[in-house]
Amino acid sequence: MSTTPIYDRIGRRYTQRRQPDVRIAARIVRALGDARTVVNVGAGAGSYEPTGQDVIAVEPSLVMIDQRPAGAAAVARGVAEALPFPDDTFDAALAVLTVHHWTDPARGLAELRRVAARQVVLTWDPDVLATFWLTRDYLPEAEDLDRGFADYDTTIASLYPARIEAVPVPSDCHDGFYAAYWQRPEAYLDPSVRASISSFSLIEEQSTGRALRRLAADLESGEWHRRNAELLDLAELDVGYRLVVAGDG
Repeated sequence: MSTTPIYDRIGRRYTQRRQPDVRIAARIVRALGDARTVVNVGAGAGSYEPTGQDVIAVEPSLVMIDQRPAGAAAVARGVAEALPFPDDTFDAALAVLTVHHWTDPARGLAELRRVAARQVVLTWDPDVLATFWLTRDYLPEAEDLDRGFADYDTTIASLYPARIEAVPVPSDCHDGFYAAYWQRPEAYLDPSVRASISSFSLIEEQSTGRALRRLAADLESGEWHRRNAELLDLAELDVGYRLVVAGDG
């Protein structure tokens, strides 16, 4: 499946930059509600796995599995499109920033419904993320990528009816996903930051190089701060990340 090569390439130092943020984790825990058994699909290194429930993780990449910490939930190597469990095994299925890497998102989401009564998916709305300054002003190629990458419409359609919750990103977000550094623009100039963001691996180096040179110049001149002054005093920002919650919750 396509997930494995991506994370075998970008995931070797994944845990250095992709630590769970406690504020986002709290939203996920609330969405899981009273679920006692949870399958975490596309679990990676274990970010956002709840600790108060009986959890089984599913992950295709050995690179990611090898980075799971001691004491993490038991993990089965597998893919979302063919979960190795009988129908109705779990109270809830969790998928955090992973559906966009699945080979067949609709099939994988159907599998979440098959094995669990409740489904909780963290994804993003590409229409909102397109307004993020990094995409808008420097890397417009990310907008086209996101529209085919997020599978937001597929997620909503596959899990209908569902509740959709905005997940604002804290200004000091600990999880280094694409828009996590919205108030810390200099972070995007750090190769170790970009190495744990899959979008940078999927856009041509020529485009990302041009974007980073423009960003560096605008930071040096003060243009970035003039253009984005309204962001500097905010504690959090809605850049499009969404929790899609469906099922018996």
